Amino acid sequence: MNDTTICAVGNVATQPMYRDLATGPSARFRLAVTARYFDREKSVWTDGHTSFFTVWANRQLATNVAASLSVGDPVVVQGRLKVRAEVREGQPNWSSADIDAVAIGHDLARGTSAFRRANKQEPAASPPRPEPNWETPAGDSADSTADSADGAVSAGGQHSDQQLAESLAMT
Repeated sequence: MNDTTICAVGNVATQPMYRDLATGPSARFRLAVTARYFDREKSVWTDGHTSFFTVWANRQLATNVAASLSVGDPVVVQGRLKVRAEVREGQPNWSSADIDAVAIGHDLARGTSAFRRANKQEPAASPPRPEPNWETPAGDSADSTADSADGAVSAGGQHSDQQLAESLAMT
């Protein structure tokens, strides 16, 4: 898959909008990314051009975004870049840069954050299924330890190479 993956560092520009959809939770917000450069003539850092991205988060990430982010928070967003362009009748051409987020977090270079693990509902535990013993010859029981003359079983409940060879020779 040829996706353009980016990592953008900026500030949350709009309050995250959370929605519960048929496909699961979804959240979006605008991210402002401002380039900074050092002006050597004035010996100060200066703000450059600001780019705006619409960040989309889905499922658990959307729930955590809605609970954790607010306007002005410095964040780091990683995801897939999607650029859309539309032609609308009677209006100038319109384009948008969206990020389908994979990970979002506070920018710890500009402040501190306290992490709290999200409470997930545990799925119903299914009963464990026994693993098949593919190395046991046909007619030999996987549980049996006394099938051979000396009754030795190697670690993991499987017969030794010598026992397998003797069993195969009998058949």
